[in-house]
Amino acid sequence: MSIIANADPLVAYLRASTDSQDAQLQLDALTDAGCTKFFTDKASGKNTDRPELAKALDYLREGDTLVVWKLDRLGRSTKDVLTLAEDLYARGVSLRILTGTLAGSYSPSGEGKFFFTMMVAFAELERDMIVERTKAGLAAAKAQGKVGGRPKVMDAKMIGQAQAMKGEGKSYGAIGKALGVGQATVYRALTGTTG
Repeated sequence: MSIIANADPLVAYLRASTDSQDAQLQLDALTDAGCTKFFTDKASGKNTDRPELAKALDYLREGDTLVVWKLDRLGRSTKDVLTLAEDLYARGVSLRILTGTLAGSYSPSGEGKFFFTMMVAFAELERDMIVERTKAGLAAAKAQGKVGGRPKVMDAKMIGQAQAMKGEGKSYGAIGKALGVGQATVYRALTGTTG
């Protein structure tokens, strides 16, 4: 029994990291590469919920090629990308990467597999190093007395006023209205809770 390939053997998958990120560059490159069927997700690299990728994988048949603009569009984890590529290969589906260090077609055997594995590992290492540098920078800023995050809405003087009003029996809502802040802000300030 032979498997009938889809009419569109070059199947494109696009992923834009955020809603504001423009996927036009990817779309143009994939169209120029000859893709006629497109699946697009708007999700971060670490987001595992990618319904359009699932649809693309379901759509692909033996003899088709999944085409991506760059490897990081498929995922950020070495294990996930390798598992996906090896699954495609086992199904007789090729993987083509248009740009980046790994531009070309993926082959899960011999030197090709070694090269692919090493490059994905280096990309993951680079991301880990960025995370570590960010954490180190935040720690250094904190050590210098700089605090990240949102500024506090209520300063010590306002908290004192709120405590006095609460002592007079006023509600959190009434205190918030008098101080020009929200009821939840007053509650958090007076009870020491967060969130």
